[in-house]
Amino acid sequence: MPSARTLSDRLRRLAPEAIAFGIIGAGNTLLYMAITYVLLPIGAVKASVVGTVITTTLAYVANRYWTYRHHTKTALRREYTLFFGFNLIGMVIQSGAIAIGKYGFGLTEEHDKIAFLGVTLFGIVIATVFRFWAYRTFVFLKPPVDGHETVIAELDATAGLAELSAVDRELDPR
Repeated sequence: MPSARTLSDRLRRLAPEAIAFGIIGAGNTLLYMAITYVLLPIGAVKASVVGTVITTTLAYVANRYWTYRHHTKTALRREYTLFFGFNLIGMVIQSGAIAIGKYGFGLTEEHDKIAFLGVTLFGIVIATVFRFWAYRTFVFLKPPVDGHETVIAELDATAGLAELSAVDRELDPR
C-alpha cells in the first residue's frame, strides 16, 4: 500500500493533467451534446456517432498540445490511431448507454429528448474515466526517464503497448 506522501505526490502530479483533460472534455461534451441534439432527427445512435467522430479529432489536438504537451511525442500515426481506437471504445460505451435508453427503456427521439441527454451524460461519465486512463497509459507516453521510451515510440503500437506494460510492472510491482 503506498504511503500518504507517495499518494499525495502522485495526486499533485496528476492534478494539472486531470484539470486540462476536464476542461477539454467539458468543451467537447458541450459540442457533442449540441451536435447530438441537432442531429436527433437522423436517429439518436447515428447522431451520437457523428458527434463522437467530430469531437474526437478536436480532443486529440487539444490533448496532444495542451494536456500532454510535456509527455514524449511519438509518431502522429501511432498516437492518433490509439487515440481514435480508445475513443471508439468510449463511443461504444456512450452509444451503448443511448441504445439501452432507446431499446431497453423505450425512449423515443420525438418525446424523450431530455431523457436521451441524461442517458448520454451518464454514458459520457463512464467513457471519460475510461479515456483518461487509456490516454495516460497507452497514447501519450510519460516523459523520458532513461531514454528507453524513445525506443518504444519507434515500435509499432502493439509491440509498444506490450513493452510499456512490462516496464510499468517492473517499476510498480503491486
